[in-house]
Amino acid sequence: MGVLLISQHSVLVLSSLAYHNFEGVVLREDEKPRLVADLGNKNFFMLRNHGLIIFAGIIQEAFLRMYFFETTCTIQVRAQSGHDDLIPIAPEIIASAGEQVKQATRQSGGALAWPGLLRKLDRLDPSYRE
Repeated sequence: MGVLLISQHSVLVLSSLAYHNFEGVVLREDEKPRLVADLGNKNFFMLRNHGLIIFAGIIQEAFLRMYFFETTCTIQVRAQSGHDDLIPIAPEIIASAGEQVKQATRQSGGALAWPGLLRKLDRLDPSYRE
């Protein structure tokens, strides 16, 4: 099944999501070319029945991408628990989503939100700095 196109967050995730089918623990040399081919130039890489890998240039960007993915999953699970037909977003929206995000964030890669998140963490539990 995978991520469904049912929320704004899912549009952002699906604009850069790749999947790789489970082949066991990722240790075999012959699987490496398939991993690379499946990943392509995406930032979210779901290893089915295994877990998620996030690709980013800086920690701020990685955190924000993980936040968006987790939020996407939470929205999807809650929506599916309603037992109603879900209203999908048109697939052609995905094509422009990446560019829209770059425009909205001025290509800051999560750096815009990071200072605020650290201030919140300082208020909640400053012991992480130790």
